[in-house]
This record gives sequence, structure tokens and C-alpha cells, in this order.
Amino acid sequence: MPEKINNEETEEKKEKIEWVPKTKLGKEVLAGKIKSIDEILEKNLKILEPEIVDFLLPIETEIINIGQAKGKFGGGKRRPWRQTQRKTAEGNIPTFSCMCIVGDKNGHIGLGYGKSKETVPAKQKAIRKAKLSIFKVKRGCGSFDCICNEPHSIPMKTEGKCGSVRIILMPAPKGTGLVADNECKKIFRLAGIKDIYTKSYGQTRTKINMIKACIKALENLAKLK
Repeated sequence: MPEKINNEETEEKKEKIEWVPKTKLGKEVLAGKIKSIDEILEKNLKILEPEIVDFLLPIETEIINIGQAKGKFGGGKRRPWRQTQRKTAEGNIPTFSCMCIVGDKNGHIGLGYGKSKETVPAKQKAIRKAKLSIFKVKRGCGSFDCICNEPHSIPMKTEGKCGSVRIILMPAPKGTGLVADNECKKIFRLAGIKDIYTKSYGQTRTKINMIKACIKALENLAKLK
């Protein structure tokens, strides 16, 4: 068993070594001068290579269901890809959109949105953009019902808005769980938030605006000092 584990570790290291950085930040990360993603975020350095995030964090990915299959009276099942069509003289040209969330379940998260003529390239674009837009989520225990001082929720109330959608995030005591929309739960899980209350207004069925509003609320929380 130990030999298998060592072989897996060496294979992972080889995969990371095969990455050839093109930017100054990437070269410093590969050389070991920068050892954590927090150093990059504190200095407000721009990440231009998604491999930097892969090298420093154990990233997990979730796809947001922003599309909807055809159904009677608009009641189609949710699906990951949103399909649109463009009318041309040659016929209808379809385009697929995808939205992805990446995170390490320890306070780091990013959102990406990609479009392409096929589903797989759209997903790859969304994951790449999500890694480039990663930021740190401020966690804490801000509920008056809880005094554990553990980072299981958020430290204070925050609000985000996108389009007609407005969402309010409120700290919750330990054991409450994620009182939120199913798609927003994916964000909180990857961010490492276990307990939270949410309240939303507007056209929340538009999941793109719903997710963007939720991310903006967490970004506003991160700006507070």
C-alpha cells in the first residue's frame, strides 16, 4: 500500500512539473518562491495562468444548472448547458453556455462563464475563467445564537445584486445547515461554509443572475476589514 501512495504522489508531481509557466508569477510559483494562494491575493497580483491555482490548491469543480430542457408550460428539467440560437441565411447556429464554480472547501472560490459552439469547450472555458477569478471568502461565526468562534458561517450580514436579483446572506448558528437555493448551496460547499441563512428577491429563476449576486455578496464581505 505505501508503494502505491508514493507512486501516486510522484505522478502528481510529474504532472505539475510538466507545466511550463509563461508569466513571472507562474515562474515564481513553480520555483517555490510563492507557496500559498493567499500571498498572491494579499498582494493583488493578477493570475493569468490557471495552472497556478492547480499547483497551489486542491481544486474541486461544480457545474451550475443554468439551462432548461423543453417542457410543457415552461416546466422543463434544469440542465448544465444553456442553448441559444442565432438566425442566419444558412440556418440556425446554436451556441452553448456553461457556468462553473471552483473551490477548495477552505475559503477560496471562483466563478467562470464560458460560451462555445459545443458543450465540452464551453465547460473548459468556464473552468479556466473560474480559476483565474478565484478570491478568498471571509468566514467566521457571526450569529448571536452561537459562540463557538469557528469558521463555519460568515462573520456578518452581506448583500449582493445582479440584474433584478438581490440576495441577502446572514450568519447562522452551528447545525443550521445551508438554508439556500440548490445552486447557491454548491457555492457555499466549495467555499467551506456549513451554516448560513439566505433571502432573495427578484427573478430568482434566472440562475445566472442568482449565482452572480451570491458571488458579489461574498466579494463584498471579503472587502470589509
